[in-house]
Amino acid sequence: MDMVEYAKKQRWWNKIFGKNSGPVAEKYDVATQLAIGGVSGWCAGYLFQKVGKLAASAVGGGFFLLQIANHTGYIKVDWKRVERDVNKAKKQLKLNTEKPSKEVRTKVDEVQTFVKKNIVLTGGFAGGFLLGLAS
Repeated sequence: MDMVEYAKKQRWWNKIFGKNSGPVAEKYDVATQLAIGGVSGWCAGYLFQKVGKLAASAVGGGFFLLQIANHTGYIKVDWKRVERDVNKAKKQLKLNTEKPSKEVRTKVDEVQTFVKKNIVLTGGFAGGFLLGLAS
């Protein structure tokens, strides 16, 4: 098999990261890991800040418009029914949160393993994320 056929059969992430699924620390030096983690963390934090402000404005604006429409008589809201439905939803959520599902536990274990193997990268990401939130 020649190299072209071999490259076509590989998945894209194997071409970029190689077949070694071990820690990133084996592939890059500490400064590179901190730079990659910091830059990607800053980008994620900055986007999280902007999207968070937009989402908060949308939710707050929606409640504000709902109150104005209720006060002026355009709509009539049965607040007792809303409260009853919210309490019912709270009870259902409490029943489902007593024991996490197998999929959730598996994903948590995967994240813990990744963080342990790539502590420098995740430390840089966390620092960059906080800087992105602050900027």
